[in-house]
Amino acid sequence: MSTTRLPLVRAMLAAVMLSAGLIPVRAADDTAVEIQALREQIRLLDQRLHELEQKQQLKDQEAAAAARAAPKISLTDKGFTLASGDGANSISIRGLVQFDSRLFFNDGAGVVNNSFVLRRARPIIEGTFSKIYSFQFVPEFGGTSAPSILDANLGIALDQALQFKFGKFKAPVGLELLASDSWTFFDERSLVTNLVPNRDLGAQIGGSLQGGVVTYAAGVFNGVPDAASSSNADFDNDKDVIGRLYLQPFKADPASPFQGLAFGAAASVGREKGASAVTGGYKTDGQQTFFKYRSTTVADGQVWRVSPQAEYRSGPFGALGEYVVSTVNLRPTVTGAKTGLQNQAWQVAAGYVLTGENSSSAGVVPDHPFNWKTGTWGAWEVAVRYANLKIDDQAFPLFADPAVNANQASAFGLGLSWYLSKTVRTTFDYYRTRFANKVPVSSTQILRQDEQALITRIQLSF
Repeated sequence: MSTTRLPLVRAMLAAVMLSAGLIPVRAADDTAVEIQALREQIRLLDQRLHELEQKQQLKDQEAAAAARAAPKISLTDKGFTLASGDGANSISIRGLVQFDSRLFFNDGAGVVNNSFVLRRARPIIEGTFSKIYSFQFVPEFGGTSAPSILDANLGIALDQALQFKFGKFKAPVGLELLASDSWTFFDERSLVTNLVPNRDLGAQIGGSLQGGVVTYAAGVFNGVPDAASSSNADFDNDKDVIGRLYLQPFKADPASPFQGLAFGAAASVGREKGASAVTGGYKTDGQQTFFKYRSTTVADGQVWRVSPQAEYRSGPFGALGEYVVSTVNLRPTVTGAKTGLQNQAWQVAAGYVLTGENSSSAGVVPDHPFNWKTGTWGAWEVAVRYANLKIDDQAFPLFADPAVNANQASAFGLGLSWYLSKTVRTTFDYYRTRFANKVPVSSTQILRQDEQALITRIQLSF
């Protein structure tokens, strides 16, 4: 009870006492004793009211503390989250489902590759404890292989500038690969991604400085071949050291036309040995293998990669570019002579949101989500991409068969994305890939003509 209400309460009590005859109406010669008794009654009532007020304040404080400590449950377009009242501890469940249709044109007789594909199907479990410790667990049930653990890692964030990560996660090399699997310009990443490691087991230190102007990452990893992901163990002494530095020098200047410009470089170096250290093959945009080393080829020696990269975002426009050189030492057989091979790839891609929303590597959020009844249609984005991958000439014929492998691929992509809401996206992507072969006519049917593919996707990501 507020203290500002005490005079009113006292006046009410006096009126009640007067009407009940507790305060007698006396003549002017009423004794001082009676007046003193009345004052004592009022004092005792005042004291009682004060005690009641203190008890109520204590109850209010206890109720507020209980409300702060009570768990908070939310179900939004970001998933299901259970958090402690103070926000220090939380666990969230998200998901990603991608269903694709692949249609290929003029692939020649005998080639059967048109299909429906459950490209990705992932429950995503993440959490934080004491605002410092975090974890991520992501199994994969989609694709063409058996179910696997895609990500499983622990993070320790001392502050924005100093963060540690342990476990299985994306190696910090490829620009497009590091983007979310949900929100790239196209439904499939470019030829460049063939030359960078995917997920690996390791320990990493990283963070951001000056409000995100500088982002860095460096770590030690088991080491995986190009386009590969690590298993859950690696029993050898050969490891890869990976580092990445990325700059956004105008990020803090909203008036600058270069606020959305970012650029940097990544590199890896290590040693690999054995047949398992050789890439399983390079794929086209349509996910068909166009190059693979002979089964007798083994890795033996230093491997390294270098990748300069950049991107730019300004309103509805976005663009990115990256170049990768991947070097590996191979032997045609276990006892054959060692040769260093250097494969190279590059890409440029751009997108424009036709409906005016901001382009973002975290996805486009429509201002007016699709609603049939109200006549709103979400957001639409067009994208274009060109990429090239060239195999080292020394790979043929000892390390790879020129009759069944291309030595170069050049791919053009044209895409249209429809963002029905923040969580639902549909893509329509056309790819055309041209191959250069060491022999006049390849014995592999898909390499005898350009690959032309139309891939459509319906995606749910939350």
